[in-house]
Amino acid sequence: MHSSLPYKTKQFFFVLIKLSIVVGAFYFIYHKLTRTDSLDVNGFFQFLKDNKVFSIKNSVLLVFLSSLNWFIEIIKWRFLVSKLKALTFFEALEQSLGSLTASLFTPNRIGEYGAKAIYYSKPYRKRILLTNLIGNIMQMTITIVLGGIGFAFYYKTYPISIDFFKISRGILIILSVAILSIIGIKKTKYKIKGFSIKKIKDYLATLGTNYITLGLCLSFLRYAVFSFQFYYILILFGITLSYPESIVIITSLYLLASIIPTISIFDVVIKGSLAIYLFGAANVTELPVLSCILLMWLLNFALPSIFGSYYVLNFNLSKLNS
Repeated sequence: MHSSLPYKTKQFFFVLIKLSIVVGAFYFIYHKLTRTDSLDVNGFFQFLKDNKVFSIKNSVLLVFLSSLNWFIEIIKWRFLVSKLKALTFFEALEQSLGSLTASLFTPNRIGEYGAKAIYYSKPYRKRILLTNLIGNIMQMTITIVLGGIGFAFYYKTYPISIDFFKISRGILIILSVAILSIIGIKKTKYKIKGFSIKKIKDYLATLGTNYITLGLCLSFLRYAVFSFQFYYILILFGITLSYPESIVIITSLYLLASIIPTISIFDVVIKGSLAIYLFGAANVTELPVLSCILLMWLLNFALPSIFGSYYVLNFNLSKLNS
C-alpha cells in the first residue's frame, strides 16, 4: 500500500508523522511539568532556586553528568551495532536521541525498537530489533543485580513491616505460575518482544563472551553515572545521607521501578511514589525526593528528547531505502 502511493503523498504523510512525534513529545514534557499532582511546578522551580541548582557550577555539573550518561549510551549503541554495521559517533547519536523522542510516550519506551530499526534497510531490521533487545537486557541485568544487592541491604538497614504469610503465599503462586510457564514454553515458542527464547539464546551465542562483557561494562558505567547524579542532586537539596546509605536506596528504587510497566509520562509518578516510601524510612521528607525525581527526568529524558526532535524532523524519507 505504501509503495502504491504517489511520491508527494508519501512525503506529506511522512512529514505529518514526524511532526506528530515531535508535538507529542513536547506535549508530554509540558504535561509533566504543569500537571504533576504531587508537586507544584512553581514550588518545584522555587525549591531548585533556593538550593542553588541554577548556579553555574551546579548547572554545568548536572548537564555534564546527563551528557556523560547519554554519551555512554551512544557509545554502547555504536558498539552493539558494530557486528552488523560500522557507525560513526554522530550516526549513533542521531539514532539514540531520535529514538528517545519517538519512544517518549510509548509504554516502556517500546517505540525505541521501531525508531532505531527504521534507520536500516529491511534485511537488517530484525537483527537491529534483536540487537536493541540485547542492549536493554544488558542494562536490565545490571539494574537487577545491583538492585537486588541494594534491596538486601535496605531490608537489613531499615524497619520494613512485611507480612511473611502473604509473601509465602505470593511466592507459592509465583512458583506455580513459573512451573506452568516452563511447561508451556517447552510446548510452545515463547517470545520476548517478538523473538523466541531460543533465537535470543542462539544470537547471544554468536556474539561472543568479549562482546557481552563489554556491553555489560558499558551498561554498568551508565548506571554508575545516573545513580551518582541522583546522589549529587540529593546533596544539593540538603539530604545528609552518606553515599553508601543513598546508593542502597537508589539501587532499590531503580530495581522496583524497572519491574513496573509504565509510560514515560507516568515515570515520575511511579518513581516518586516508590522514592517517597523508600527514602521515608531514612527520614527524608517528600519535597526533596519528588524534586530530585522530576529533575532527573528533565535532565535525562526531557532535555535529550528536545535535541532528538531535531533528528526526527530532519529524518529523510530516502533513508528508508538506503
